Amino acid sequence: MTSIERPPGDARPGPYRILHEAELRDYLAGLPDVADTLGGAPESWSISEVGDGNLNLVFIVKGTVGGMAVKQALPYVRLVGESWPLPLSRAHYEYLALTTHARLAPRLVPQILYHDEALALTAMELLSPHIIMRRGLIAGTIYPRFVEDITTFMARMLFFTSDLAITAAEKKEGVAAFAGNHALCKITEDLIFTDPYREAEQNRWTSPWLDRTAAAFREDMEAHVAISRLKLKFMSQPEALIHGDLHTGSIMVTESETRVIDPEFAFYGPMAFDIGAIIANLVMAYLASPGHERTSGDRRVFQAWLVETIEKVWTEFERKFLELWRTEARGDAYPTSLFVGSAGALHLEAERQRNMDQLFRDTVGFAAAKIIRRILGLAHNIDFEWIEDTRLRAVCEARSLRLARAMLTDAKSFTNIAAVTKMAREVNDWRPDFAA
Repeated sequence: MTSIERPPGDARPGPYRILHEAELRDYLAGLPDVADTLGGAPESWSISEVGDGNLNLVFIVKGTVGGMAVKQALPYVRLVGESWPLPLSRAHYEYLALTTHARLAPRLVPQILYHDEALALTAMELLSPHIIMRRGLIAGTIYPRFVEDITTFMARMLFFTSDLAITAAEKKEGVAAFAGNHALCKITEDLIFTDPYREAEQNRWTSPWLDRTAAAFREDMEAHVAISRLKLKFMSQPEALIHGDLHTGSIMVTESETRVIDPEFAFYGPMAFDIGAIIANLVMAYLASPGHERTSGDRRVFQAWLVETIEKVWTEFERKFLELWRTEARGDAYPTSLFVGSAGALHLEAERQRNMDQLFRDTVGFAAAKIIRRILGLAHNIDFEWIEDTRLRAVCEARSLRLARAMLTDAKSFTNIAAVTKMAREVNDWRPDFAA
């Protein structure tokens, strides 16, 4: 890992301004390499704003030769508005993360075409015919390549930015490079680990059916202790460079390709947070699937694939991460000089497995936290939101919360990933009181 210059924060040269269509066209026309990539006269370019996320502007720009995606950070949370200001420096950290991802997990992230620090703007390759994975899962699409790609991405990113692969000095340089991204971390700390468990103005849920469930979480001291332990891990364990917002809305796919996007929440944190986020979103896709059936049972094959995918995400990640640890461990952690001979090798292998067991328990907990926040907190998943029958939506969400609470408060009872999918299948047949 090479050293990265410390970010300049928000003290950026030149004026920041929000670029709408006309301003963006003029801006891109003034960048010769970008203009050549697009091709044709600027007035012929098609520009459409397609951002459906919570924070930024995202444009698709197409010329006669090619196209690109242009992302610009706004100085506030787009979902809420100017009453919630947010530093533009998040675009800098996203750029740092994308360049690191491209180095360690090539072909699994979009190519960067241009970055403007002052405007908090990045132009990237246009991913086509890729779609946001979450939308594909709502449609019941199977992605045969996904497990191979996402587990490679996570294993390589988490291993090669950890103390297992790099020196302590290199690791500390990496931690320092992303330490200024605390505003985005604060969003996670509040929206995921705190707000769903208390009265918060921006919380919402499918009312009236989930009113009692939401109130129960606010009074559930066992859940409050468990989520607070996870929050402390998130705040205090810089194990590796994590994406920080790795869900099916931050992944673009075809049946043969996978690209991870939007790492603006990146920082050095607990590895299990990213793994848990992926598993949580697949679990939610599975438990939301009955709400998208056209006829009863018409998604059985898709749901079976989702269960298999959930299990393989963990097992393949574990296999790949352990293989890297066995073959690429050149960091300062677990020095080989302490584990010589056959006895040393046996003890080191046992320690590797102990670490993976703990990582799995943390993954279960973080997955639960991600599910709960998406149902009781501010920003919800369209997996549930697009279920038109609100009572049916609430049934799917109640099932998810039932599973998530068990995973949160009793993570140790889920001894393997099959235990998670077993309970997911069981709760998928459970009918809450209001659905009787």
